[in-house]
Amino acid sequence: MRRMTEQPVSSVRPQVRVAVLMRREPVQGAMARWQPWRWVLADVVPHEAGFGSEPRCLRQSDHEALWLYPNWTVELFPDDAQGYWLNASSPTPCYFVMWRHIDADDGGDPVAVPQAVSLSYHDAGRWLDAQEMVENVAAPADVVQWLHGFAAEHFVPEVKKRQRPQSFQRLTDRFGQPASVSTESKRKGGGRAP
Repeated sequence: MRRMTEQPVSSVRPQVRVAVLMRREPVQGAMARWQPWRWVLADVVPHEAGFGSEPRCLRQSDHEALWLYPNWTVELFPDDAQGYWLNASSPTPCYFVMWRHIDADDGGDPVAVPQAVSLSYHDAGRWLDAQEMVENVAAPADVVQWLHGFAAEHFVPEVKKRQRPQSFQRLTDRFGQPASVSTESKRKGGGRAP
């Protein structure tokens, strides 16, 4: 979930290290008049030592670019077990990546830079509520199994309490004042005879 560059060797939280791939691609159709390209999340892959620790462009042309952002640590926290359970039990469990457009150092076009990676629905929801750019990509089977095991161990569903029937509650109007209900029909026209 958090970008960790200096992490102690012995961490008590379960974690996996990943690398994020962001791709710039051309926009097709009428939208291309206003925006010739867009950034999308290409993939989240297991981190390898050969990736190094610094972001770099793997491929670039006039219409396409592929950037590698290595060395992201995705940790699992017991207090967010419900968020992991929601992800693990969904039809397509996935990684969630929050990213932002950052101006390039050379004054060129902005580059998409990941800010956080998570496996929790709750994290993704908070980021979306904050109007951040959030995309997802399917997690591999071994990560899903690991996530499901963690969620099963730490998530305890809340017991639903019986709600008091609505018929036993006092009636109030929209201002909180007592209200009454009448079964008599009201006369139309003020009750005067013609």
